[in-house]
Formats: sequence, structure tokens, C-alpha cells
Amino acid sequence: MQAAGPRALALAVYAGAMGEHHEARESGVEGVACVDDAARASSLLYRLWTATGNEALKEWAEGLLDFVLWMYAGDGLWHNFIFDWEGARNVDGPTSAAGINFWQARATHALAEANCSRDVVTRALDVAGAASPPSDVRAVHALSVLTLLERAPDQRLTTWLAAWCDELAACQRGGMLMNSPDERGRPHLWGHVQEAVLADASVVLERADLLQLAVTSADEVFADVIESGFDLPHVHSYEVQSAIFVMDRLADVTGQPRYADMARKARCWFDGRNPAGAAMFDRATGRVADGLDDGRVSDRSGAEANITACLALQGDPDVLSLARSWTRAW
Repeated sequence: MQAAGPRALALAVYAGAMGEHHEARESGVEGVACVDDAARASSLLYRLWTATGNEALKEWAEGLLDFVLWMYAGDGLWHNFIFDWEGARNVDGPTSAAGINFWQARATHALAEANCSRDVVTRALDVAGAASPPSDVRAVHALSVLTLLERAPDQRLTTWLAAWCDELAACQRGGMLMNSPDERGRPHLWGHVQEAVLADASVVLERADLLQLAVTSADEVFADVIESGFDLPHVHSYEVQSAIFVMDRLADVTGQPRYADMARKARCWFDGRNPAGAAMFDRATGRVADGLDDGRVSDRSGAEANITACLALQGDPDVLSLARSWTRAW
């Protein structure tokens, strides 16, 4: 990605069965690479660098963050997609326009985790605080604040966290946290991490009510789905990773073994504990299938599927082995 700077890197959004690249077209022509993927991949690679000491991972993480910062539109907002590898930005598309959305929240979180560009992070949180995004987006904003508060106390951030947790708590139906006030039926699972946020925030804010709601909602939203092996018409790696993240955080905060057990069962989805009985993570090649559609394994292997699978399995011996052997070449 020379247009974004000498170190900048971006990830192709989709790859087919033979490794060929495809642009995203779920909402019309979107582009070939996006901030959404780069931000999450950067966070993943920084974590794997910490775990392995492989400096090549750090170089990749920094290159991805250079791309994220190059896509910054100013005033705390980001564009998401580039149309081509020359770097033509998609500035108007519904999945790429600047606003308070997932790519704005994820870019902010990646920068907060990397502890860089604090002025950009502060502005992004300022504009996020003045908006009223859906709960699934707000949860990512709250994760950024939790990350910053791990480093140092900050009354302004603590006030934001309390207010945003109240927003998340208010967006519920019968104790089940929803992704937006307009959502009907059961909440979608991709990006649904509100229970994890409330669990961690309950410790920071010393609010037992947040933990109680997190437990109640997690049991309602995830328990049966995990037990069934995610027996749903359509399941993506991202949905499974979201469930694992929630279970991991509840296991840590509550100390209850049942959440660690549910996290373990959910991780097994990648190795065949699913309705197809098929491995979604090919341990020989490191390739992750996008997911299952009506019990059939997708032949696509998108960036999001691979990133979220590695986030879910970042402590797995095979993932760590791949991370240790990662090279700088691109």
C-alpha cells in the first residue's frame, strides 16, 4: 500500500478456494481492503508479537496501523474501504462512509490498544460520546475506554464508561441485551460483546448490577447456541469469536468454571464441533473457512473469518506456531 506510506499494509477482504482475491460486494461495490479488518488484525498481531517475540508480527501490526491512520477522515471519523490497491478511497458507500459506526469504533480501539495517536483516539471518543450509535457499536467504544483505564485512572473516561454501560443496559428485552432498539427476535451474534463489556466494567465501576445483567443476558443469548454447536442456519467465524470473547470475560470476572467450559466448547466449533462435523480451521494450511450456510462449509476464506478465528484461538499451539514462523515478506 505505497499510497498510504512505505510501511503501510492492508488485507484483501476475500479469498476463494484457490487463494484468489475477491473484492467485497455485499452492499454494491465496496472495495478490496478495509479499516475494519486492518484494525482488528493489527490488535491480533500485536498480541501475538507479545506472546512470541517475533518482530515480524510487530512490523505487520505497525504497517496495518499506518493504513488505518491513512484512512482517517478527520474529526474522529474514518472511511472504511479502498476500491483498489492504488488506494482510491470509497468515501460514499454505505459500508465505507465516515460516521459513528463499526469501523470508526474498531479503528479507535486498535489505536487505544497500541497506545498511539492519543489525540486521534481522544477526538474519536469525543465524537462517539456526542452520538447515539447502536449498542453493538457502543460496546466497542466502551472497550477502548476500558483499555485506556487499564493504564491510568481518568475521571472523564470513567464517566463515559458509566454512561455507556447504562446505554447498553437500557437496550434489553427481558434481560437479554439487544444490538439496537429496533432489533426483533434474538440478537445477532456477530459483534455482540455487550456482556463482556458489562462484566469488565462492573469491576472498574464497582457495580454489581452490571455483572448480574451480563450473566443473565449471556445465559439467554449464548448458552443454548454454544451447547448446540452453533446449530443455526448461517454461522460465521465472527459470531463464534464473539461468543468466546464473552465467555472468556465472564469466566475471568465471575470465576465460574461453567463459562470457561462454554468457551472451550465454542472454540471446538473451529475443529468440527458444529452441525457439519467439519473443521473450519485447516490446521495444515492455516486457512479458515468463512462459516456454514445451511450446514455447508463456505469455500470462501475472508480476512474477517481468519482474523476472528485467530482472536478466538490466539492461545492455541498451532496458532502460536504459525505466529512464531511468520516472516516480514509481503
